[in-house]
Amino acid sequence: MKRILVPTDFSEHAEHALKVAAQIAKKNNSEITILHMLELPHQTNDAIFGGVSIPETMLFMQKANETLDKVSNSPFLEGISITEMVKMDKPINGITQISKEQDIDLIIMGSHGSSGMEELLIGSNTEKVVRNSEVPVLVIKKDTTDFNVSNIVFASDFTDETKKPFQKLLDFANFFDAKIHLVSICTPNSFKPTHVTEKALQSFVSEFNLINYSTHIYNDTNIEKGIINFSNSINADIIGMCTHGRTGFSHFFNGSISEGLVNHAVRPVITFKI
Repeated sequence: MKRILVPTDFSEHAEHALKVAAQIAKKNNSEITILHMLELPHQTNDAIFGGVSIPETMLFMQKANETLDKVSNSPFLEGISITEMVKMDKPINGITQISKEQDIDLIIMGSHGSSGMEELLIGSNTEKVVRNSEVPVLVIKKDTTDFNVSNIVFASDFTDETKKPFQKLLDFANFFDAKIHLVSICTPNSFKPTHVTEKALQSFVSEFNLINYSTHIYNDTNIEKGIINFSNSINADIIGMCTHGRTGFSHFFNGSISEGLVNHAVRPVITFKI
């Protein structure tokens, strides 16, 4: 985690993410790139291409850079190598591009979540990044002055395709010297006999050099509630999930448990792309 990307819209939730990034950076001597995506109104974009609104565009850029300078000079960032960037694009496009160009190891974002029709029709920018990012994404929901990670929940079906992203979570856990709680959620719609689930868990664990861990089977009405309720029961510090990055109709009909947790869980969520 030598290079951390923190997208910001200058909101309170973005500051929460930046504070966590600062704590990780100081612990690991990491660099932080703070990125502000300047998404101008559609009418203005048209005018820019027509060569009419260059002064207005420059004003937006100037104000964004001034605000970013203030953010970068926050006391909690003192002593950390900071790179400031303002980019004109849709947030998901810019964040994805910069993470590749800067060889980013971890994206940290703030989120207030969304619900109801807003979640169904729009979704948050954080949710879109979680869906599309090849880089692990850590989502922070509240102000955290002491980001201490002792217990990490990893909820999964423990198939072969989750082994590669799990290795990334294992590296993350080792960085904090945290215990990993591997949990399989059993629901009425995804029921498996206990002996079958236990065998899958043990087979999965045998592929890794795990020391500080435990395995669990947890019953609930659906997978998302099961993950949240189990995490509450052990007072987890972070929930770790894999995401398939579904898009289009597949995402609309199937949804994504990881994205649901990003919206609904109070605890931090870290996602890894399969």
